[in-house]
Amino acid sequence: MHGSRISTSARRGLAAVVAAGSLLTVLTTATPASAGSASTPVGGSKVVCTSKKPGLAPALSQDIADALHGREGASALAVYDRRSRTHCEFKAGTHFDSASVVKVTVLAALLRQAEEAHRKLTPHEKRLATAMITKSDNKSTTALWRRVGPAGIKHFLSLAGMRHTVPGTHGAWGLTQITAADQLTLMQLLTTDNRVLTAASRGYALDLMHRVVPDQRWGVPAGAPDPDAVHVKNGWLPRKADGWRVNSVGTFNGSGNDYGMAVLSTGNHTMDDGVATVERAARVIHRDLTH
Repeated sequence: MHGSRISTSARRGLAAVVAAGSLLTVLTTATPASAGSASTPVGGSKVVCTSKKPGLAPALSQDIADALHGREGASALAVYDRRSRTHCEFKAGTHFDSASVVKVTVLAALLRQAEEAHRKLTPHEKRLATAMITKSDNKSTTALWRRVGPAGIKHFLSLAGMRHTVPGTHGAWGLTQITAADQLTLMQLLTTDNRVLTAASRGYALDLMHRVVPDQRWGVPAGAPDPDAVHVKNGWLPRKADGWRVNSVGTFNGSGNDYGMAVLSTGNHTMDDGVATVERAARVIHRDLTH
């Protein structure tokens, strides 16, 4: 189930995000009432997009639908772009097994817990967190999941507004039930000033996501215009029922860009099939948002 510091360009992007104001403001302005909107059917559902940039909503909805058309299994996604005030969703409220993308939530909950205790992470916690995010180490995740505890996880989810995320029981963190919408909320939380996580905590989390080992940088980074500004976490999990779960979440905050996405999938025959589904969607999203 399964480094360096954030680049200068990424820091500039993040600084611009901080100036945007509170998380509430970002969430409420991401899809303004005056935005253009469009929807395109695919697989019995619809890709719905809104945008302040003329022509972007219909282009994105059509291109995402084309990318997902005919793919096996089930998928869902959610996208935001603060620069063009764009938001897209496809089955964003559907639950999926989290696999390792839940590790970002575990880290965020740990950071919030430390903030409330008015302390910094211990050296041991930092070692566990680094292994958990950059290498997707499962033993480290289990240790931090237990350290934060069910109450700590639920407390963070409540503060973050991730109301549809259901933590896995009996230590099964990889079976946490997530939605694309909640994962997008988390990506937004990490990239804007808010009352849940301090700037230092957000920077720490993004730095680890920026330092993910090369062989785990597939998924939503596919087609990203600025590789130095990628912050990503992936998850992959085979199960007897419904095949491979392959998920990817990330933010892209450099070279004037300021957007993020979450793409989830299940029912894939192989892991490669799931990766291909995620990356087909990611490539058209990057292309449409940055050209």
